[in-house]
Amino acid sequence: MSDDKKEPIVKQDKDGQGADSGSQELSQVDLPPALSVKQLADLLGVSAVEVIKQLMRNGVMANINQAIDFDTAAVIAANFGYKANKQAVPVQTKPSATAKGGKLSPCPPVITIMGHVDHGKTSLLDAIRQSNIIASEAGAITQHIGAYQAEVDGRKITFLDTPGHEAFTAMRARGARATNIAVLVVAADDGVMPQTVEAINHARAADVPIVVAINKCDLASANPDKVKTGLQKEDLAPEDRGGNTVMVEVSATTGEGVDSLVEMLMLESEMLELKANPNLRARGVVIESRKTPGQGVTVTLLVQNGTLKNGDVVMCKNDYGRVKAMLNDVGSRVENVLPATPVEVLGLQGVPESGEEFYVVKDEKKAKTLIELKQGQRRKDKRGGSRGVTLEGFHDRLLEGSMKELKIILKADVQGSIEALQQSLEELSTDEVKLESVHSAVGDINESDIMLAVVSNAIIIGFHVKVDVNAEAIQKRERIDVHLYDVIYEAIADVKAGMEGLLEPDENEVFQGRAEVREVFSASKIGKAAGCMVIKGTIHRKDRVRIKRAKETIHEGEINALRRFKNDAKDVKEGFECGITIKNFTDIRTGDIIETYIIEKIARRLEK
Repeated sequence: MSDDKKEPIVKQDKDGQGADSGSQELSQVDLPPALSVKQLADLLGVSAVEVIKQLMRNGVMANINQAIDFDTAAVIAANFGYKANKQAVPVQTKPSATAKGGKLSPCPPVITIMGHVDHGKTSLLDAIRQSNIIASEAGAITQHIGAYQAEVDGRKITFLDTPGHEAFTAMRARGARATNIAVLVVAADDGVMPQTVEAINHARAADVPIVVAINKCDLASANPDKVKTGLQKEDLAPEDRGGNTVMVEVSATTGEGVDSLVEMLMLESEMLELKANPNLRARGVVIESRKTPGQGVTVTLLVQNGTLKNGDVVMCKNDYGRVKAMLNDVGSRVENVLPATPVEVLGLQGVPESGEEFYVVKDEKKAKTLIELKQGQRRKDKRGGSRGVTLEGFHDRLLEGSMKELKIILKADVQGSIEALQQSLEELSTDEVKLESVHSAVGDINESDIMLAVVSNAIIIGFHVKVDVNAEAIQKRERIDVHLYDVIYEAIADVKAGMEGLLEPDENEVFQGRAEVREVFSASKIGKAAGCMVIKGTIHRKDRVRIKRAKETIHEGEINALRRFKNDAKDVKEGFECGITIKNFTDIRTGDIIETYIIEKIARRLEK
């Protein structure tokens, strides 16, 4: 920042009057002659994103690790209410993180572009490719492997071209987080549409940050404000309206704003501080795979950590093979592939599914052994029962601590039915039991809905719709609970019953029997046994007990053994004698009263 451009920035007080850097209202902060953006953010107690935004507003483009001088830092500090004092010694930087064999190195971000049909996803991908690939390669770049890399100011960025939201979410459902950032493309002349909402829900389910690209801003009918308003209704508030979602106005046709979008993506990725260790054996995720005559199995892999080399033995869930050849995103053969880089691989024996994780093992014998172990575990898991949550199983899941609310995906034939159902179902929520609508849309239940249910642990409610053929196959495989209705009140009644299953039941104590201790026997193995007469009700072996002495309760616990003469008994009725031993209690005396009871659980109803 040159001296002739520097102007002191001041924090505005409530009356709009500025306070200069010498104001007594400003806190003091000691800054070194030079420091990184992150160090400045830490010293000021704010996020690095806020510091970068302030720098950008003042014409300074800097990333999180970039060094800035004291004068620039002082200007930014003043804007956050601090008066900067110059230190003589710079702040020491933290040592680089290490892991198993070397230092972690920064790696490119992996971006997935999503959105409604015809909103310009492919056009935007092409515009980014043409604008940001180095000139010598621009003409040769293709997307034949469903992924490619662009280069911006010497820094790489990886884009995935997935076939749809269900594929994106399938990766997350199988435990693979292939994407660091999701770009939501919304046409400025069309606004928020059903697949836009679907894309938002899938990105949230995958737990990745969202950057919005408002496309087609070159059209006369473009209305970016309408798009922003629509996105605000989906809880994506733009930064210029007090929110924290990055939204960039672009035109894939003219190229307007594309560079700004890429810069914001790089900025977001720097906030994530993405790193990997290239010195390890490669690990990553399958992007797509296919089998073609003459070429055999071709698999697109995204290396996430380590370095993949020709000759490595790659293992997926059920498939393995030795890498015979690797092609990069421009179709050229490569020998080594670094982290966050896509590559097309030849040599696997089978066709793995998208989203499966892969890793390099020592040899093919090791891979075969591991796959056999996995197959045995998979058969065991399949016998273990349902994977998805069901309306009938909520209470058990709650007791396990794995369920805190009922999540639903709602599909109906018309928008009016969705609104009526959604309103009625949301009214069922109480302080104890919450209902969350993960996604709702008009139309039949499709693959995307099923995969979203897998990730979100949700059930699917359908009204006057059916499950399409492809979705039905996935539903059976993933064992997702789907309920179809023709009458609204039946849907509401079933969901209400499911939510009531989440409520902790009321407990009621029910008297079973009373016995008087007439004699006490000692035995070396069991301690003391009480010879009793049942004076009321029936004593059962599984009852809980309360021991009273002079009307005072001295112990509560469980029966260890119940006998009639020398034989074990399940119960002893009123007027009969029996022998009783109590778990973890030996201080039994003649004249004590043993009362038995059970705890009856009573289902509770939803109360507002």
